[in-house]
Amino acid sequence: MNPPAQSRVRVLLVEDDLRVARVNRDLLERDPDVHVVGSAATCAQGDALAQALQPDLILLDVHLPDGSGLGLLRHWRTQGRTTDVALITAADDEASVRLALAHGAFDYLIKPFTGARLNDLLARHRARRLGAAAGRARLDQGRLDRLLGVGHPAPAPLPRGIDPHTLERVAGALHATPVPVTAEEVGELVGLSRVTAWRYLEHLVRSGQAVLEHQYGHAGRPVKLYRVAGPGEAQQAE
Repeated sequence: MNPPAQSRVRVLLVEDDLRVARVNRDLLERDPDVHVVGSAATCAQGDALAQALQPDLILLDVHLPDGSGLGLLRHWRTQGRTTDVALITAADDEASVRLALAHGAFDYLIKPFTGARLNDLLARHRARRLGAAAGRARLDQGRLDRLLGVGHPAPAPLPRGIDPHTLERVAGALHATPVPVTAEEVGELVGLSRVTAWRYLEHLVRSGQAVLEHQYGHAGRPVKLYRVAGPGEAQQAE
């Protein structure tokens, strides 16, 4: 079964060093839900592919043969393109970082970077998409702060046995379902066993991202149902 749409990420790389582009593609596509849909080596190619492919995420270098990636990012924003863009570059000066953030880059990785930091970038992108999908109508301040990362400390390291990619898929499936679901149903959505899905759902409950409900019916053990935590419920979780 296909993973939830929110977990699938179509990426465009704009990087003039073909070796680096190849390495980055390999790192990204270790996640089965990430697909590099195109690779450009110049600003002109990057602009054309961004328009033609409509990627979910663009990973952009600063130093390109025909101009600056920062100029390309500014061009996209003035044209009204709101695609998530992250800089992956050797440009480590504060001015470049400030310009990138001012033009709407949501992340900035300085080469060389670790695979864990790239995974964090993907996780933040997915979280932004989930938040946008949940809040298309209107935003309250609490939801907006969560999208912006305001007032929230860096997430604690995941416990042993919890894979970040699998956790994102389980969380995505939970967000995609309008009613409380069982671990078995979540497992079917993301291609996991019931026990494995249950373990990840219990972690989401402990971290305040999900709520556990019990459905009582016929004689026997109650059915455990899981849903996304609503406003205020996350703060009450232990």
